[in-house]
Amino acid sequence: MTNVPDAPAKNPAPDFRTEICNWCEAWETCLRNVLSQVSGQPIAFEISAEPLPAADSDLWYTVVAGGAVHGEMTLRLPAASGTRLAQKFLGETAPAAVGITPEPITAEHKEALEKLLRQIAGLAATALASTAGGEVQFHLSSSSAPSWSSDAIVCLQTRDEAGTSVTLEIQISPALAAALQPRVQPAQPSPPPSTEPPPSSSYRRLMDVGLDVKLRFGTRRMLLRDVLALSAGVVVELENALHSPVDLLLDGRLIAQGDVVVVDGKYGLRITDVVDPAPAAGSPG
Repeated sequence: MTNVPDAPAKNPAPDFRTEICNWCEAWETCLRNVLSQVSGQPIAFEISAEPLPAADSDLWYTVVAGGAVHGEMTLRLPAASGTRLAQKFLGETAPAAVGITPEPITAEHKEALEKLLRQIAGLAATALASTAGGEVQFHLSSSSAPSWSSDAIVCLQTRDEAGTSVTLEIQISPALAAALQPRVQPAQPSPPPSTEPPPSSSYRRLMDVGLDVKLRFGTRRMLLRDVLALSAGVVVELENALHSPVDLLLDGRLIAQGDVVVVDGKYGLRITDVVDPAPAAGSPG
């Protein structure tokens, strides 16, 4: 991506603007992949550094980065674009709107849009981990316009199969831009020889044992007669809320929790918490 202008280089040191471009490019790739999967056809975005015209109805989302990189960025969408993305996510057909002023986004569509953006943020966190030098965490929430002046702006625009324009603007805060600036790492002394005893041969033999893990979206206690009455089309309501973390089970035991993401057209789990095992009965602690 070359839409964020590079500052003239005065020495061979890398320009941190390249890091901002790579950061925004990762978000664009994840957005494109998710929308292509949702719509069932390839999506291509036009990328520019021109900010969107401001409107009172714009939808703002703040993304706080943590982990290997700290800072803030915002996602801004016109209300019509937010509604269209929500309709795509819900599998709804967009009504013909030629010459009609789009209505404000509904609460249902706003909830679907936020869920879609969270999926994209989860993918972006995974994609950026290697370039950021460690795990990246994103916390996305609905917000108003930021109080800081953006250090860089990238605008993504496409049209769906009906010709409806879909636009999203990314703004990078000065704090995030500074965090993305390459740093020269000082030479580290060689670590002292390990004093830990090598694992026993019996332990090493267990390292290649395959184990099955399962995802649990929720639970529900049911009477036997209700189970026997199940048939195709029956909806079983789970006790877990919509945005509750998903459980990762090993042999029926909870070992971690996280958020469901889409990776290359397949479901995945972005780990947010590793559960410490409960001590066995009679053991200390």
